[in-house]
Amino acid sequence: MTLSTQYDSFTLSNELTVVAGEGGLPIIKVANKHAEALISIYGAQVLSFKQKPGNAGESHELLFLSEKAFFEEGKAIKGGIPICWPWFGQAPEATMDKSSVKNPKEKNRPAHGFARNVLWELVETASNNADGTQVVLALQDSKNSRKLWPHAFNLSLTINIGKTLKLSLKTTNTGAQAFSITQALHSYFSVSDIAKVRVVGLDKAQYLDATFAGKKQDWPIVVQSGDITFDKEVDRIYTQAPALSLIDDGRSQSLKIRSSNSNTTVIWNPWVDLSANSVDLSDDAYKQFVCIETANAAEGVIEILPGESFALGAEYSLS
Repeated sequence: MTLSTQYDSFTLSNELTVVAGEGGLPIIKVANKHAEALISIYGAQVLSFKQKPGNAGESHELLFLSEKAFFEEGKAIKGGIPICWPWFGQAPEATMDKSSVKNPKEKNRPAHGFARNVLWELVETASNNADGTQVVLALQDSKNSRKLWPHAFNLSLTINIGKTLKLSLKTTNTGAQAFSITQALHSYFSVSDIAKVRVVGLDKAQYLDATFAGKKQDWPIVVQSGDITFDKEVDRIYTQAPALSLIDDGRSQSLKIRSSNSNTTVIWNPWVDLSANSVDLSDDAYKQFVCIETANAAEGVIEILPGESFALGAEYSLS
């Protein structure tokens, strides 16, 4: 079955097609009257979102995508909006029954979970001329997922491409036992120059400073003073998730971020050394993006009972 045949039923005339992207991975291309977008079915990852000129003055790309990103199965794509699930950061060892892991290599579970490293299923596309285009992708537990995380689940991502970009990540527990997750919409936002941007809305909020070495319980707790600016590596987990704005003075642009069912906000920029030492980032990539992640991370663990669901949401709008 060819790629076009496999996804032909999801095509929306003059609005949505599925094409082979880099590495042969299936990419959803959306172009409606409001915006254009690219979505990788591998990882259920929005790679690009650009409003049509006129909605917010000059049109700029919302998302950063590394020029050195990997596009191959088993590796995460650096940029866009990766899905961190069912854990954020390093895997919590308490969630895995070691006796069920026969291969020692499988004990080394990937950072930020496995949802961003697998091919999802495209389950729905829909067009609404007023609101834009909706795409729904889904992921279910499998033999491979249970080697990494022994739970039954249904995970779905609903993406709305219109005057704004909206995402809703819904986790459903389809098993007989409760389970706990941490998660994030790991958004990489394109900026004119990291020296010309600031994040507004977290003044006086507490955060864990993850730039310190050692275990998470040893990270210092700091109180934010004023806007967040960038002149060094920043890796912070804020214990609040208010409405935020990313102000880019280089583009005279403001990005508003609104979240739902999020109890933490992660702010990250790798700065010079980490960028230079990352195989999937160029040396000066740190100047071109900032991550503002809608999350439930650190102590913000979410427990989901059998038969119940939990949806994490975010909306991004330019002004």
